[in-house]
Amino acid sequence: MKLSERLGAVEAEAAAEKPRPRPKPAAAAARHPAPAPERAERPERPERPERPERPERPERPERPAREDTAAEDGPKARATRRTNAGWEGTKKRVRDLVLADLGPKLTGAKRVGSELEKEVKAALDRALQREDVRISPAERSKFVAEVLSDILGYGPLDAPLADPTVTEIMCNAYNQIWVERRGVIEPTDLAFTDDSQYRQVIDKIVSAVGRRVDESSPMVDARLPDGSRVNAIIPPLALNGPTLTIRKFADDPYTVADLINFGSMTMDLALFLEACVRGKLNVLVSGGTGTGKTTTLNVLSSFIPERERIVTIEDAAELQLQQPHVVRLESRPANSEGRGEVRIRDLVRNALRMRPDRIVVGEVRGGEALDMLQAMNTGHAGSITTVHANTSRDALARLETMVLMAGFDLPVRAIREQIASAINVIVQLERASDGVRRVVSVEEVQGLEGDIILLQQLFRHVPRVSVDGRQVGEIEAAGLRPKFLDQLVHSGVDLPASVFHAPVRPREVRPKTRAVPSVAELIARSGGPVTGGPR
Repeated sequence: MKLSERLGAVEAEAAAEKPRPRPKPAAAAARHPAPAPERAERPERPERPERPERPERPERPERPAREDTAAEDGPKARATRRTNAGWEGTKKRVRDLVLADLGPKLTGAKRVGSELEKEVKAALDRALQREDVRISPAERSKFVAEVLSDILGYGPLDAPLADPTVTEIMCNAYNQIWVERRGVIEPTDLAFTDDSQYRQVIDKIVSAVGRRVDESSPMVDARLPDGSRVNAIIPPLALNGPTLTIRKFADDPYTVADLINFGSMTMDLALFLEACVRGKLNVLVSGGTGTGKTTTLNVLSSFIPERERIVTIEDAAELQLQQPHVVRLESRPANSEGRGEVRIRDLVRNALRMRPDRIVVGEVRGGEALDMLQAMNTGHAGSITTVHANTSRDALARLETMVLMAGFDLPVRAIREQIASAINVIVQLERASDGVRRVVSVEEVQGLEGDIILLQQLFRHVPRVSVDGRQVGEIEAAGLRPKFLDQLVHSGVDLPASVFHAPVRPREVRPKTRAVPSVAELIARSGGPVTGGPR
């Protein structure tokens, strides 16, 4: 083999053993991209016409800054709610344990005062140890006081009941409690723990006077130990849940001096009403709801001499008479079987056999009006009662209607004769828009003329408006002398005549007006009569 052929074979072997070049990865290719071919130049686009300028929009008024509800519902608020929920839950759990421990003792045994409170505190200490309640010493006394109030008292109602400025408490639900202060209704932040505690308090109040409230008897009238009036109504009649209303009465009953200071009456009117009561005239107190009829009835009853025997008849005992010789009667609703009902009418009949000097009926609202009128006309003079009516004339019309409710088909004239003969004085009360209760009219029943009962106004309220827009005024005498004044004199009651004198107000001084000349003066000024004119 030639030398050239050998060299060619060696080069071929060397070329075969040489490694092939590896392909570059995609990343490397991306780093070193191949030069792109040159793009063809695009034709230039025609320029767009310029758009007309838009008119500037008027600036919007700034919106009032909204309350930051998120800030209110922040971690602090949520922590407070969790703390309150835990507090109420713990209180409910401890209260249930104490009630389970002392249930029979609280209902069966008649323990009162410090003895019962000691037993409840001992049971409360045992419940706190059993539940291992961890609260600070400062909060422990508050916790114990609230649990004791729930068990021995009326829960959240204890605070408004102890407040002398509160005159009415209205519970629309377990977490909606409203109060009335100085005639104005306002909400409170008080609430029961739940609906079951709310019902327990209602049952506790009602059962204390021997009454009940359930589905078969869903509404009831009761009273508290201090004489406060209570009304409760529950489902199915109350659609939004149980409703409780408490009308408070002062621990120390209002006197006539208090009513004069409140502006409800004047000194002259107080002297006149005292003379009517001492002279054994039959008085009818009329007014709407919340006008102070019961308070006025208490004040009028205080004028009755202490030597006389008084019989009071009420639906729920509210009167607070201070005389020593008082017999108190109270009506009673039917039991669960529909038996045992005692109506006011039955009590009025029974009172006639109790040798009363005075009969005081808390309110007539039905057929007992006929028995009351008959008692006034048969020797039981000096009786006092109240009726719901807006005016004195409406009060007489209501009496007629209630007499007809007694079930007797009496002619209207006979009823009006009974009323005109029985009632002597009508005291009309009214509650102003600012919450002030006052006497607005005192009228005398003079008798019957034809078929109409004659009324004569003796005192009237003259309204005025102060500079700051408040309703002010005073009740004044009308300047008329009543027909029963001679009867008061014969009864030994001395009433000064100045009580009935109408106040003398200074006459308004009017500016002098220019005198209008007469026809003769005009003729004289013109120089004599005009002659020769057209006729």
